[in-house]
Amino acid sequence: MSDAVLVTGGAGYIGSHATLCLLEAGYSVVVLDNLCNSSAKSLKRVTQICGREPHFVQGDIRDTALVEQTLKDHCVSVVLHFAGLKAVGESVEQPLRYYENNVAGSVALCKAMQAAGVFNLVFSSSATVYGEPNRMPIDEGCPAGTPTNPYGLSKKMVEQVLSDVATSDARWSIALLRYFNPVGAHESGLIGEDPQGIPNNLVPYVSQVAVGKLAALQVFGDDYPTEDGTGVRDYIHVVDLAKGHLKAIEALKTRKGAHVWNLGTGKGYSVLQVVKAFEKASGKDVPFNIAPRRTGDIAECWANPEKAREELNWEAEYGIERMMADTWRWQENNPRGYED
Repeated sequence: MSDAVLVTGGAGYIGSHATLCLLEAGYSVVVLDNLCNSSAKSLKRVTQICGREPHFVQGDIRDTALVEQTLKDHCVSVVLHFAGLKAVGESVEQPLRYYENNVAGSVALCKAMQAAGVFNLVFSSSATVYGEPNRMPIDEGCPAGTPTNPYGLSKKMVEQVLSDVATSDARWSIALLRYFNPVGAHESGLIGEDPQGIPNNLVPYVSQVAVGKLAALQVFGDDYPTEDGTGVRDYIHVVDLAKGHLKAIEALKTRKGAHVWNLGTGKGYSVLQVVKAFEKASGKDVPFNIAPRRTGDIAECWANPEKAREELNWEAEYGIERMMADTWRWQENNPRGYED
């Protein structure tokens, strides 16, 4: 394949797995990342796994001149856009930073793409754009709600920007991929999630408790109207998620405009079910304390992934046991993430 794929944020958790999938599928890959919440070591590990190396450009998506030049220099035909800040709590404390990076950064990226004549884009969105959904499971026909934090709002805003761009100019083909809860790691144990500080998400928190880095898990709320009282979410293996992006690239070849697809498994697991699955995979106890509910958390959230199955020919292959086993292998091999 002569044309290259630009992966913004390609040194991050999902970006590095997508970069690996692209290289394994024969694509030429250029990664643009400012390394503000990722490590260049992930790309060295990707090369170690597949024997092929992505071209790495250290830079920011808000640097339109750099992005335009990169697109032209490497004959890029499609962009996978992962670059963004993603900590919900931090977004509440630093909203301007999130809107500047996630929203203004995406606008700058589109300007650079337009100037370089590149009109194919796959955007890393989130199920948070549904807000508090009025039905379950969530399909793409569910109206976008009002996300409860600036992170979720930034994703919703970028979706709106991209939809408007596609409406204004028929040359654009855009996939808006709404992820549910990405977890797991590559089976090699060489690349995985490496959160900075105390993890915001359940599975990396559980794995850090299991490896002895954190003392106990805080379970926020055990009085929800669910099977065991704890919140239920749709967890999806990061490798399944990465493969969804390759399917989206293919789909955009015959589709103009902006298209929304959910990427989830269609099955929900409670916090305590995840803890039990992790204990089984790791052979470690995960002590936990029950804490009050967090503001903005909803009782349950899982996907109807039928549209992606029909239109992208994609569905998640890995279940919760595999997700937890791969998470533990990564955590055990890399107790301090990419610092090891």
